[in-house]
Amino acid sequence: MKKYLSRFSSWRWQLAQWAEWRWWRWYLKHKHPEEYLSAKSAYWNRFLDQCGVWLPPGAAVLDAGCGPAGIFIACPDQQVTAVDPLLPLYAQHLTHFRPEAYPKVHFIASPLENLELQPDFQWVFCLNAINHTRDPHRALESMCAAMQPGATLVLSTDTHKYPVLQWIFQVLPGDILHPQQLHRRDYEQLLHRNGLNIHSVFVARKGLIFDYTVFIAGLD
Repeated sequence: MKKYLSRFSSWRWQLAQWAEWRWWRWYLKHKHPEEYLSAKSAYWNRFLDQCGVWLPPGAAVLDAGCGPAGIFIACPDQQVTAVDPLLPLYAQHLTHFRPEAYPKVHFIASPLENLELQPDFQWVFCLNAINHTRDPHRALESMCAAMQPGATLVLSTDTHKYPVLQWIFQVLPGDILHPQQLHRRDYEQLLHRNGLNIHSVFVARKGLIFDYTVFIAGLD
């Protein structure tokens, strides 16, 4: 049974990665790169304000699951490491993602579960990415291993509102982009199991099935 579940999890993750790549190509197809990136940078700055987060110049920041336009685009004065397994595809096919435009950012093409970074980071952002991972516990474990004592994690993700729908989405790939289908309390438990203290939790956007929830936690 465990072998079957492992294969199913691997297959579902690979399917989600393919769907993620296809979604970005469709979504950005008719968006002007400079206009899109300008709007996205403004969005990230509003998000930081909403979280009550100010990043000092020179701060070591990890953008875990960055996509082609993660929070790294709004951090020109920080030392950023940006990680995503699809970065080579983005660089090859999307004009919206040009790594050379961010000379201060260190890009790593890797699943979050495979990260092996030194504990140098003061801020870790995992924004709309943890539910894209194959193993959220291992992914979070890798991120925590990269955090300095006293560092802060900002994690945002869709959280299920109704247990019945959560179960259905876990069994059937109704949400193909997201192989992980978890409730708010599941993420809270995940954070605690990795030694993080939750400072605050808030719903950034309400939905019919999911709430887009932000967790701010730290290695206190």
